Amino acid sequence: MSEQQTPAPGPAPADRRLDEELRAVRARRGRYVPAAMLEVIDRATADLAASGRAERALAVGARAPRFALPSATGRTVALDDLLAGGPVVLTFYRGTWCPFCVIALRALRRRLTEITARGARLVAVSPQVPDESLSLVEKHALDFDVLSDVGSTVARQYGLDFRVPDALAKVYEGFRFEMDRVNGGHGRTLPLTATYVIDQGSTIRWAFVDADYTRRAEPADVLTALDALRPGAR
Repeated sequence: MSEQQTPAPGPAPADRRLDEELRAVRARRGRYVPAAMLEVIDRATADLAASGRAERALAVGARAPRFALPSATGRTVALDDLLAGGPVVLTFYRGTWCPFCVIALRALRRRLTEITARGARLVAVSPQVPDESLSLVEKHALDFDVLSDVGSTVARQYGLDFRVPDALAKVYEGFRFEMDRVNGGHGRTLPLTATYVIDQGSTIRWAFVDADYTRRAEPADVLTALDALRPGAR
């Protein structure tokens, strides 16, 4: 069984920290992924972290680049339209094949009511084609916008795109993950995992960016960032 097929844990309580879930899955990887493949995966992650790519991504205070992307259901969703209704929580993920991504998206979904209660919209973006995103939405009942950034054009504007190294690409081929197909012919480009809170003036007010795909923004921290946008908040 490949890393992509590593079983994700079942439903978790809303107050459980996402980090706990992710660490549990990471600890189990050795049961399903051969040691040689894990070594390649972890080396590629370490090399990406050492490259400083995450530090060069857009950060707090930057103006969020505009975008208009297709949703899983075929609608075009524009950042300007979303911001017209309130702040936006924008999260980038690698794809449905990544168990860490699925866990992170489900964790955000568990806090969706609290996000919307703060007047915000949650939007998830990946390089997958819309059909792949639709499968994710239907399987995990994601009732927020899931958008397709084929070619990672938007991820590039946010400074998040990176090229998958040859050794890691071979590992993915061994997993029989059809990267070219699910990413619309752009199988060698993925985004760093990242989550942004963007205010109605299009300014990034909170950011989480990490080169380690096993680490994600805590939903509780996202809520705290949204609270800081409220009038009178310090």
